[in-house]
Amino acid sequence: MALLKRKSTTTLAQDADIQQEIINAAGLIYNYLSDKGEVSISKMKKDLDLYGNFTEMGLGWLSREDKISYQKRGAHTKVSLR
Repeated sequence: MALLKRKSTTTLAQDADIQQEIINAAGLIYNYLSDKGEVSISKMKKDLDLYGNFTEMGLGWLSREDKISYQKRGAHTKVSLR
C-alpha cells in the first residue's frame, strides 16, 4: 500500500508565500480597476507589469471572489469591477 507523502515545511512555506503574492496581485488589480474602470487585460498587464503570471492568478482570485466582470470586445477581453 502506497503512503502519501506529506509536504515538507519548506514547501508549505513556499505555498504560503506564493498565495500571499497572489493576494497582493489581486489587491493591485482591484485598485487599478477602481481607478481606471473597464480596461483590456493586455493593457492592465502592461501597466501593472507584475512578475510572471501573477496578473492571471490575481484575476482568478478576484473572479473566484466574484469581484470582477469580463467583456469580450473584438480580439480583446476587457475586465472591470462588479
